[in-house]
Amino acid sequence: MAAITVDRMTPKRLVLGSFPMPVAAATLIPKGCLVGKDASGNAVSGIDTASFKVVGWAAKRADNLLGAANAIDVIVEFGIAEFDATSITITMVGTQMYIVDNHTFDETTPANSVKCGWGIRWISNTKGEILIIPGLT
Repeated sequence: MAAITVDRMTPKRLVLGSFPMPVAAATLIPKGCLVGKDASGNAVSGIDTASFKVVGWAAKRADNLLGAANAIDVIVEFGIAEFDATSITITMVGTQMYIVDNHTFDETTPANSVKCGWGIRWISNTKGEILIIPGLT
């Protein structure tokens, strides 16, 4: 799978909360995509990279491609939402999941083993719901 740059309709079962987060310089975060913080604490679109921490998904598109760090905020929601998966099964409900890209998760640990939440509902081998709680992923 590959990260997307277009907004996506992310089905949400439960939004537990939301908060604004400053966006990193030269960064685009599409609506509905997984959001995390980089080593500097700024919001970036989901990626499997060292020191990345998943905090939720983007409630709205945040385009800071021409801006400096902290020039704009993205509204981050957290709770239970549906995302794409690389290859999951029903037996993986209740287990830790890991980020693959800004709209995809999997139960196996990719290169940097960035946790993104817990599998809550199996929909198909390529779709499922995950529970994301900032600081607990």
